[in-house]
Amino acid sequence: MFTTYIEALDWIHARLRLGIKPGLKRMEWMMDKLGHPETKMKTVHIGGTNGKGSTVTFLRSILEAGGYTVGTFTSPYIEQFNERISVNGKAITDEELLQLANVIRPLADELEETELGGPTEFEVITAMAFHYFATMNQTDIVIFEVGLGGRFDSTNIIQPLASIITNIGLDHTNILGTTYAEIAFEKAGIIKENTAIFTAVKHPDALKVIEEQADKRNAPIYRLNQEFSISDHQSQAKGEVFDIITPFQPIGKLGISMIGQHQTENAALAVIAAQFLNQKGSFLVSEQAIRAGLKKAYWPGRFELLSENPLVIVDGAHNEEGVTALTHELTSRYANRQIQLVFAAMADKKLDQMIAKLDKIATQITFVSFDFPRAAKAEQLLNISQSPNKLAVNDWGPYLIEEIQHLENNSMLVITGSLYFISEVKPFLDNYLKNKIISL
Repeated sequence: MFTTYIEALDWIHARLRLGIKPGLKRMEWMMDKLGHPETKMKTVHIGGTNGKGSTVTFLRSILEAGGYTVGTFTSPYIEQFNERISVNGKAITDEELLQLANVIRPLADELEETELGGPTEFEVITAMAFHYFATMNQTDIVIFEVGLGGRFDSTNIIQPLASIITNIGLDHTNILGTTYAEIAFEKAGIIKENTAIFTAVKHPDALKVIEEQADKRNAPIYRLNQEFSISDHQSQAKGEVFDIITPFQPIGKLGISMIGQHQTENAALAVIAAQFLNQKGSFLVSEQAIRAGLKKAYWPGRFELLSENPLVIVDGAHNEEGVTALTHELTSRYANRQIQLVFAAMADKKLDQMIAKLDKIATQITFVSFDFPRAAKAEQLLNISQSPNKLAVNDWGPYLIEEIQHLENNSMLVITGSLYFISEVKPFLDNYLKNKIISL
């Protein structure tokens, strides 16, 4: 038995050594031992390549504005590990995580002795979430974010009220497949029999697969730019405004505080899903709740403005689609700024295309290393870049402080790449910028 939070957390993180082991048998084994907590809650399932966390946040915030208690299971974390299991946006306590670890540890040890082998870190955390929401803190609804893929993801043992697939890109190709169609097939694995699926997928090959899987499972499908659409989008200084047209209720002049055109699509998915739940009588969600929830929704590390003077932005653009969205927003919003860009990434990503896009917009690009098993080395990233003004830095903390201190008025600092990197950078810079402002 663990006696401290640190002991429990160290045990969870140590399971990273088991890597990724797709399949549901270990989860089913643990759920059976726990009395099937996954059947004792109302859920929504959200998958896709990018935008999952933002869509979770938009939908959670809408339901919360409607007066409901909403659990969420997300990954990775940005500021604190506990936030992966949250209620109304508030992370579980250290004591609760310790209690959960002591429930799951004996099962993990027992499972390790079977032919199935021990559960991975993600499987352990997923099991904790199921037990927490079914036993320790029963919420009105729980929104589960897919960890990887969908078909064999640990979360894919639920029978949700609705499923959402945000978009599909060529990410995790070593596991999910090398084409849009192959990856779409894995993502579409979360579509359940007679359960509505909402999607913002645009790539024709990927969308065709999702449509085929929805048809096969008699699942009503709602597609962006077909069954629902966005119009009159306008970017604001600190957010976006747009109209949405749906089969349930069109709503004009919706405002979100998260920045980026892509965030309007994530928000639209949340809106139509909330309207669907309202129509089915599962949850009563008013237009007022939709408006208030969208405006309040906040998800850290997504084109987040940490400081206006000096201008510092962090964004977890961890794959080609994310980098495309980032570069679009930077060039459209800050065309007159010199962009000093800092980038870190996982070694198993398709780095050449990501770095090529960043090279085009950066006045200076700095590649950094960070402490994570799959992280690429700074020199590895440097060698891929074709930028005439590039450098590699291993100790990113002092470097970022120095860059901020010497940032000129016509320049901006953008830190981007792996969400695991952003989870280290954001609290570090939040603390530095807060103290810097206080000292002034």
